[in-house]
Amino acid sequence: MKIAFVGKGGSGKTTLSSLFVRHLAATGAPVVAIDADINQHLGAALGLDDQRAAGLPAMGEHLPLIKDHLRGTNPRIASADKMIKTTPPGEGSRLLRVREDNPVFDACARPVELDDGAVRLMVTGRFTDADLGVACYHSKTGAVELCLNHLVDGRDEYVVVDMTAGSDSFASGMFTRFDMTFLVAEPTRKGVSVYRQYKEYARDYGVVLRVVGNKVQGPDDLDFLREHVGEDLLTTVGHSDWVRGMEKGRPPRFGLLEDANRRALETLHTAADATYELRDWERYTRQMVHFHLKNAQSWGNERTGTDLAAQVDPGFVLGEGVAAPA
Repeated sequence: MKIAFVGKGGSGKTTLSSLFVRHLAATGAPVVAIDADINQHLGAALGLDDQRAAGLPAMGEHLPLIKDHLRGTNPRIASADKMIKTTPPGEGSRLLRVREDNPVFDACARPVELDDGAVRLMVTGRFTDADLGVACYHSKTGAVELCLNHLVDGRDEYVVVDMTAGSDSFASGMFTRFDMTFLVAEPTRKGVSVYRQYKEYARDYGVVLRVVGNKVQGPDDLDFLREHVGEDLLTTVGHSDWVRGMEKGRPPRFGLLEDANRRALETLHTAADATYELRDWERYTRQMVHFHLKNAQSWGNERTGTDLAAQVDPGFVLGEGVAAPA
């Protein structure tokens, strides 16, 4: 399952995504965690010290390797440098699978040991001083989008992405790449404003969106969220001494997480798993092609000097049954 955590800056989406990753790992499920936020804190939230978190390899710096691997023997793609972030797979493309070892994971993923298991962690890379005035952060998240386009994940396999804050997620088609999107909202007007934006933008793309209320302190906060979010409100999370210890760099064992917050994570897990039966690989592929053609026309063709529409394989549908190329 591909799962995104979104929300305004400071809403707690990184904290909740890290708790959900820990919860999944504790069940024994294979998990790939991806930090796609401009402010990269997922590694620290998973227990890495500052030195290890800073030393994680940036996906953006390995983009040529990622492109070359995913291109495989696809005859519609002349070379890796003709691929852009939205290039869809086709016959001969190499696909990524959660449980496998491959050159992309070797270069970009690092194991993170947790109390009850381990996960693979990948990061886009920080937006540095060298990028100011010359780069767009969404060019860094392009590596994530390209990997998601070529990812085949099955039941009880999880890819959890901590997305960039606010409505910036809509700067590309990546917001349609998920089975479930959890929007973390505080019980404030600013907290629910991102929900309204996401709901509006996602309406035409079949995005499954559920709201997780965070920092909920009592009935008044709960009533506020219900008034503004309605049936999209899935569960809420309140104060956590466990989280406070984690933020101080001294997390207790995950088994000591408060019962109420543990039940909230179980609710997220159940809701995410339920979307498996709703999967429509044809629609997923169709949306992938839609955004690729939009990007090709707006900037990709000019930048690559190629008609990128020719990269679309009209007979290809991504799915669990697609065989890997020989």
